[in-house]
Amino acid sequence: MSGDHLPDVGKLEVNEEVDSTYRPPPEKSLDELINTDKDDESLKKYKEKLLGEATAGKVIVDENDPRKVIVKRLALIVADRPELTLDLSGDVSKLSKQVFSIKEGVSYKIRIDFLVQREIVHGLKYIQKTYRLSVPVDKMTHMVGSYPPKLEMQSYTTPSEEAPSGMLCRGHYTVHSLFTDDDKNEHLKWEWSFEISKDWKE
Repeated sequence: MSGDHLPDVGKLEVNEEVDSTYRPPPEKSLDELINTDKDDESLKKYKEKLLGEATAGKVIVDENDPRKVIVKRLALIVADRPELTLDLSGDVSKLSKQVFSIKEGVSYKIRIDFLVQREIVHGLKYIQKTYRLSVPVDKMTHMVGSYPPKLEMQSYTTPSEEAPSGMLCRGHYTVHSLFTDDDKNEHLKWEWSFEISKDWKE
C-alpha cells in the first residue's frame, strides 16, 4: 500500500510466485542435512551454528500440533507508536472484527512471529491482498526464507510501506493474509481490517 495510487489486483492464491523464474531447491529433511558430509568437522560446526538445537535431535515445541510452522502473531509497526498486534494463535475467524486505526501517509512495517518445529521449512512466503468495498486495491508478496526448527520464536519483518493519503483513500480496508511456502502449504490464512484516518485515533 503506497501513495494514493492503488493498483488493481486479483484473488489471493497460494500458488502465486514472487518471481516466475524462481525455482525452489530440492527439499531436504533435517536428518539429511545433518548427516551430509558428517566427517567434515568444519562443516559440522557450521551446521551446528546454523541449525542450533536441531542438531541435537528433533525440535518439538507442541507435541499435539502436527504442523511444522505455527504462526503466533502479526504486529503493525510504526515509528514512535505502540505496536498494534493480532493474536494468530486462536480462532482467526474472529480477527476481522478487530480493526487497526492508521494515520494516512505513515510509513509502517508488518512483522510476523512464528515457531518452526520438527523439520526445516523451505521458502516461507507472506502474501497479503488488501480490499476496499470488496474491490482488490493492493498486493504484497514477500519471500520470508527458509528456517530451521527452534524452541525460540522466529520472526520476519517486511520492508517499509506507506499508507495511502488523501480524502479519497480514508476509510475501511479488509486484508487477506497468507503464510505459505515453496511446497504451497498453507501454514495460516487469515483476514483482518484497518481504517485509514486523517489523524491517529487515541
